[in-house]
Amino acid sequence: MRTSLSATLSALLLVLLAVLVPFSALSAWADLELDDSDRYVAAVSPLASDPAVRSTVADVVTDEAMRQIDLGPLQDTVRGFLHETMRSFTTTEAFQNAWDTANRATHRAVTAALDGDSGEAVTIDLAPVIDQVKQDLVDDGVPFADQIPVQRTEITVLGPDQADDLRSWFRWLRYCSIWPAVGTLVLLVLVVGIATVRRGLRGGLWATATVGAGCVLGAIVLRVLIAVGRKRVLDEVPSSDRDAAAAVVDALTASLRTTVWVVLVVGAVLFVGALAARAGRRRGGTARSKKRGPAAGTPPGTDVPS
Repeated sequence: MRTSLSATLSALLLVLLAVLVPFSALSAWADLELDDSDRYVAAVSPLASDPAVRSTVADVVTDEAMRQIDLGPLQDTVRGFLHETMRSFTTTEAFQNAWDTANRATHRAVTAALDGDSGEAVTIDLAPVIDQVKQDLVDDGVPFADQIPVQRTEITVLGPDQADDLRSWFRWLRYCSIWPAVGTLVLLVLVVGIATVRRGLRGGLWATATVGAGCVLGAIVLRVLIAVGRKRVLDEVPSSDRDAAAAVVDALTASLRTTVWVVLVVGAVLFVGALAARAGRRRGGTARSKKRGPAAGTPPGTDVPS
């Protein structure tokens, strides 16, 4: 009866952790990273050196600028020159600064889009980048540079349908903040503590092993959710923006992937360590029993009840 009850409680704890671990990680991520402007910018700032992002920015800015300028037979020549200039500009510190400025504005747009009405895509506005390029070209005396229009030019990172799907989840996650993570930790401590008090060290070790297995399972579920979410987001992004959008999504979810590995390693250590400790105690108990030998007053050759 006790064995059956223990197995049932262990199974329930495994299922609970498979839900709580990813939910806790996602809610903390939404509150601490997505909702914080400085952390958001810090996460995407390194993308200024990403080849896919640089290429996409150069293509988008060049196409938008040339769409507004008619130079007749010089059109293709100027396009090639402007594109090469843009590619060169994306390797400068000025581009890094313009990228950070654009993404700080994007963070406000992201939070507004996730809080706003349906049908709104989440985009990065490259107007600050175009403005910086225009200023540099004008300062260098490049012909026609003063005619480059500075207007909203976007890279889509989250399509409208996916943004709609994520809005309600984002609100719930941001509302929950870090409290699911705190609650999960308190639950784990209570489970191990109660098992230790009621059933001794052996029960505590079994509870620890179950907690470790649940953490491993929860980490696997979280990794699957990240992969599925990434695929769904990129499926709706225009093909011309997909490489850059993939880089942005990967940068924003980097902390989540780190969390997966941390929880996975901690869970594996708890699981293996607890089982090893139980096995060590069992071997130690067997060795002590053999060392004591037959009980006092028992005739030789008489079996000792276990």
